[in-house]
Amino acid sequence: MRLISSIRLAILALAILAASAASSAQVLVSVSIGPPALPVYEQPFCPGEGYIWTPGFWAYGPDGYYWVPGTWVLVPEPGLLWTPGFWAWNNGIYVWNAGYWGPAVGFYGGVVYGFGYPGVGYQGGYWRGQQFYYNQTVNNVNVTSVHNVYKTTVVNDSTTVNRVSFNGGPGGTTAQPTPEEQQAQQQQHIPPTAAQQKHEHDAAGNHKLLASENHGQPPIAATPKPGAFKDHGAKPATSAGAASPTPAPGLEASPPQSASKPAKNAATPEEAKPPKTEKPPKQQKPPKEQTEPPMEQRSNPPKPEKERSPAHPANQPPPQ
Repeated sequence: MRLISSIRLAILALAILAASAASSAQVLVSVSIGPPALPVYEQPFCPGEGYIWTPGFWAYGPDGYYWVPGTWVLVPEPGLLWTPGFWAWNNGIYVWNAGYWGPAVGFYGGVVYGFGYPGVGYQGGYWRGQQFYYNQTVNNVNVTSVHNVYKTTVVNDSTTVNRVSFNGGPGGTTAQPTPEEQQAQQQQHIPPTAAQQKHEHDAAGNHKLLASENHGQPPIAATPKPGAFKDHGAKPATSAGAASPTPAPGLEASPPQSASKPAKNAATPEEAKPPKTEKPPKQQKPPKEQTEPPMEQRSNPPKPEKERSPAHPANQPPPQ
């Protein structure tokens, strides 16, 4: 009996340790240097129904930051949605908050990952019973293989043009959890699937995905399925996030604002040209008129004498 009770105590202790490890999984990684900006990339085609997009992110390893490509993941069970992980500034260090599956999308730092993740919530699709419906405006879906589709415009905050990948601190997002996100955090969560964990592990072993090697522009930015790094459907990053002229699909930055600035600058030189060409010739003519008065001034000396002479008999000519 004592042996059985001791075995039960050991199992209980292991369960408590596992629960504590799961609860602290959000803060296992902390770094003093912030992650790079999110790169610009296209989303591969959705491989089929039941897959949900999980955006790419910068993870940290012994050799520094490395890119974990975004990928389509088969949902663990119907009704679940993915809350992306995010880096958060905390007392001088950046702490990683791991992503998870749950019935509602929780707080992910206000980071605009795109493709239905505008910084708050998820607008890439929704569950209707056992079927998931995809928003075609932010998801690359082939309607021949996926029939549950709809279209709804997703508007993102224009302040995310810099594609910042962390919350808080200098240059980070200033988002705070909403009441709905706080409730979602208190709900039951499911950790990343085995396929997701292997996907991240394989990314850590790929030297080309290191930020120090690709300078924020990973050659494999997204895959159609977890671990499919060599698949023909995998997408490279088109540019690094810091120098991104255009947003990734599903993101709405402010190209019109940047395009309107050159128009204003072009108008100013046109207004500056007339004064340079027209005003100088006008200023040259008055000097020619000023050269003639000296000639008149030479003939004026006798005139004042004539004016003085009629000034005495001035009463006679006017009446006539």
